[in-house]
Amino acid sequence: MINNIKYKNITFNNLSEKDFPNLMNSDGLFTFPAAPPLAKLELNSEYHKSLISSDYVFFDSGYFVLLLRYLKGIKVNKFSGYKFLKLLFKHLNSNKEKKIFLVDPFAKNSEKNLEYLQNLGCVNIKKYVAPIYDPISIKDENLLREIKNFQPEFIVINLGGGVQEVLGYFLKININFKSKIICTGGAISYFTKDQAPINDMIDKLYLGWFFRLLFNPMVFIPRLSKSLSLFFKVLKDKVEII
Repeated sequence: MINNIKYKNITFNNLSEKDFPNLMNSDGLFTFPAAPPLAKLELNSEYHKSLISSDYVFFDSGYFVLLLRYLKGIKVNKFSGYKFLKLLFKHLNSNKEKKIFLVDPFAKNSEKNLEYLQNLGCVNIKKYVAPIYDPISIKDENLLREIKNFQPEFIVINLGGGVQEVLGYFLKININFKSKIICTGGAISYFTKDQAPINDMIDKLYLGWFFRLLFNPMVFIPRLSKSLSLFFKVLKDKVEII
């Protein structure tokens, strides 16, 4: 079985559901890169650096998984942010005392995300609505200060791809305690119903993108169009099995 692959100096971890208990015993930066930002790595060096520096990089993008399979003959497991959060929420439902820190894009999302976790029985939750970051320098000293004071076991960043990973790396190198910094973006919205509702079968069939497109075409058509160039990049770039 393939353990990891390296693409553009990023180590992607070929993980499955059975690896989840071990992940819960690990700490660091967990990233789930989507196809559009992967297609533009050369335009965002800070994002690229954050993926290289991640402790775990998951195969979240079904498109990337299919490109590896059919262009490179490399078969890996898709492990989406949706699947990870479903397992995480089950874990938290049995570990209600764990400290959780949510970083959200808008106040409305923040309230819904907090309510969802409270309904699971989680009691040690703090939430933070992120400002609009300068893309040249994604740092947040106010957020860092709040996280240092709270010292959560889980930091769940629910921002857009290309931003959340850089912010997660900033937190990783500046906190002095063990924590899981989880960059699953909008995946939490599948559970709070802010995004198109999906289920295990839709995720397994790599159709999450299709339902998101139906649910909000004005947002997702431009995002999907940005990922098309990934085909040609995977075709010509070296992918190493490690």
